Amino acid sequence: MAHIRGTIEIARPVETVFDVVADQTQEPTYNPQMIRSEKATPGPIGPGTRFRAAARSGTHEVPISVELVDYVRPRHLGMLTAAEGTFVDGTIDFDPCPGGTRMSWEWDVHPPRGTGFLGPLFAWLGRRQEQRVWHALKDYLEDRERPARGPRHARRLARE
Repeated sequence: MAHIRGTIEIARPVETVFDVVADQTQEPTYNPQMIRSEKATPGPIGPGTRFRAAARSGTHEVPISVELVDYVRPRHLGMLTAAEGTFVDGTIDFDPCPGGTRMSWEWDVHPPRGTGFLGPLFAWLGRRQEQRVWHALKDYLEDRERPARGPRHARRLARE
């Protein structure tokens, strides 16, 4: 098992950050590895809501299922995620901080059977991936509130 944790500050209100993260159908808008995500259960987003998604991994798509097991708007999410024999359970907490939201995550990654010896690699890759995804979320949320700055700015963002 690998344990992954991290924190990021986002210059947006707690409710905004929470709502975007809780609605997994929005992840493809900020995570370039996520190909698609759809809500798989009826009703509003809350405890028990499930999502079906697909992410890009090398040259193929990886099916992913996500369930919100804990939902305390706008402060706390608990999630269970499954993808190709890997199971992830963890939490995301949203706290107000000067200038916006401090988002903290903590995951336990359970790799497929027989790959336990790869725990340190899973932890390293997972930390890198989470940092990349949450920094993309930060850029997405903070940039969508800024006025457009012309094509030069758009090209710079595309290179980052």
